[in-house]
Amino acid sequence: MRIHLIGLGKMGANLALNLRDKKHEVLGFDLNDTARDVLRKEGIETFDELEKFLVRKNNDRLIVWLLIPNNLVDQVIDQVIPHLKERDIIVDAGNSNYKKSLERYEKLKEIDIDFVDVGTSGGTEGARYGACLMVGGTKDTYDYLEPIFKDVSQENGYGYMGSPGSGHFIKMVHNGIEYGMMQAIGEGFELIEKSPFEVDYDVLSKVWNHGSIIESALVGYIGNAFKKEAKLDSILGRIDDSGEGKWMVQEALDFGVAIPVIAQSLFTRYKSRDEHKFSEKVVAAMRNEFGGHSVYKKK
Repeated sequence: MRIHLIGLGKMGANLALNLRDKKHEVLGFDLNDTARDVLRKEGIETFDELEKFLVRKNNDRLIVWLLIPNNLVDQVIDQVIPHLKERDIIVDAGNSNYKKSLERYEKLKEIDIDFVDVGTSGGTEGARYGACLMVGGTKDTYDYLEPIFKDVSQENGYGYMGSPGSGHFIKMVHNGIEYGMMQAIGEGFELIEKSPFEVDYDVLSKVWNHGSIIESALVGYIGNAFKKEAKLDSILGRIDDSGEGKWMVQEALDFGVAIPVIAQSLFTRYKSRDEHKFSEKVVAAMRNEFGGHSVYKKK
């Protein structure tokens, strides 16, 4: 299928290559010259003008796939709308708030444009070689796009979550769970760091990730970080948050659901901006390994 991909950052560029490898026709749009040049060298046609980018082929439905920050989605949708017609599809595969996705669905429904919200997991490697996709939207639009979801995901790594907004709601919950799991791993390593034992964290990560109950991608990511730097000495224990943990805690309060582990992990991220503990270093390094998120180096 032909996909018009807006946003050629780390996730978007890797997804473009994934789509290309699966024999889809992918066109890329980004205002950043370097981002366009990188993909152009890979043989993918890129644009910086919507008029040239959003050209219809054989009167097919346009599929416009967004991988951009949540705060830009409304602006980009408004810029794209004049180039669309009935039954065209906008896919928001970024980390948007599900309530905003519901609003966007309703807005586009009024002009008969379909909107699909896709929670995307797996980091940059997943985008390149097999992502995990949580899809919300109408079932008929999901069915139309399913061949794309199947091709760019790991086996059994995609699914229809339900009505519009559900994809981003599930991704919000996913990220909250991720917060809690990462915090537990970080705290475990901090206890070991304070113990009298000289433990090789690279070796330990490898052992834990081969048959233990806590074997996981996250343990693998921190193992990769320890291979690069045995004690993460150059990294500050400052951890940013994407906003989804905060959204999840707010929703839990509204729904009357207790999520103390996830709430505490969010508060720890806030605290990390003032106090730098080893657990925060571990979490910051993990996030950098799987998603290319920023780490703050000591000066």
